[in-house]
Amino acid sequence: MKLTLSGVDAAPLGTAAGQAAVLRGLSLTVAEGEAVAVIGPSGAGKTTLLQLLACALRPSAGQYQVGACDPWRLGRSDLQALRGKLFLAPQVPPLPPRQRVVTAVLAGCLPAWSLLRSLRSLVYPSDIAAAHAALASFDLEEKLFERVDRLSGGERQRVGLARALVTPAQLWLMDEPLSALDPLRTAQAAQTLIQEARRRGVTLLASLHHVEMALAHFPRIVGLREGQVLFDLPAPKVSPALLAQLYAQHEEELHGGVPDSADSAMARPALLSTPCR
Repeated sequence: MKLTLSGVDAAPLGTAAGQAAVLRGLSLTVAEGEAVAVIGPSGAGKTTLLQLLACALRPSAGQYQVGACDPWRLGRSDLQALRGKLFLAPQVPPLPPRQRVVTAVLAGCLPAWSLLRSLRSLVYPSDIAAAHAALASFDLEEKLFERVDRLSGGERQRVGLARALVTPAQLWLMDEPLSALDPLRTAQAAQTLIQEARRRGVTLLASLHHVEMALAHFPRIVGLREGQVLFDLPAPKVSPALLAQLYAQHEEELHGGVPDSADSAMARPALLSTPCR
């Protein structure tokens, strides 16, 4: 699924009308089947960008196209059908605490199911094998019939990711999908998402605060700062100098408002592993 943004302005979801845009004149093109990591400091607009791409948020200026289609020119039923082809995984998955894990995973199938099948699956899960296979990809198959409220934070996040593997969506939008995972699980989850998206021909965009994971696993990196694209490069071409520029304000805040020179920032390898949401 190809995505094209041209000169887009957008304020965060749920903000009052007339509030200043977080995304400002943003232009970006993502080819069908690409895997892209979006990085940047807190407030850069990463979550707003993903919400806009998921057609949950309408741009206040500019144009967004999914393929050759402008979502906001569609009728209500056609827009709903398009949203069924887009999968947005928020940082904190919306998992009802008393729900069983198998049911939580199969919620990813809802856009492709009839209302009757959806309701029946709440009592008798419709495709246990698919849920088991999706959980196994994230080493959670033994939790298939556990209740969600008995899982750790990292396990809940992996359940949210497992939903992507059962959804019929052609676009996966992941908002900080690795934030609650330990280092080993982080690498495994990133590799699984990339491999599964490539195997299915799915377009994948993920906002990440693990910069080193973005560079290690994603072939293309978009650096977002103050609602604009600072750089859009293959991972090997993202230099320490560019990262220092991208996170300059964050570094100043960490050091009590004292700015660091680009040279000193480049000399600190820790910049690559600093969580910067």
